[in-house]
Amino acid sequence: MLHPSYSDLMKVVNSEVEPGEAPVVNSRYSIVMATSKRARQLIAGEEALVDDEGKKPLSVAVEELNQGKIKILSDEDSQSRNN
Repeated sequence: MLHPSYSDLMKVVNSEVEPGEAPVVNSRYSIVMATSKRARQLIAGEEALVDDEGKKPLSVAVEELNQGKIKILSDEDSQSRNN
């Protein structure tokens, strides 16, 4: 079982969304994709933003997301950064 739960992670990710705005994530799939991408970055050598002593990269990525150390960008945000 994933700790924290998917619903807890979605609350953290969507915590900065203003009332009436669309949530950044609204599915488990988005959480899985974001944490797996971050885990691949950690495997490739990027520095962890939380204590990673003895933890697997995916566990570190989940903890970073839960603590708000990493953000998931909405499609609009990611497109505006690329332009």
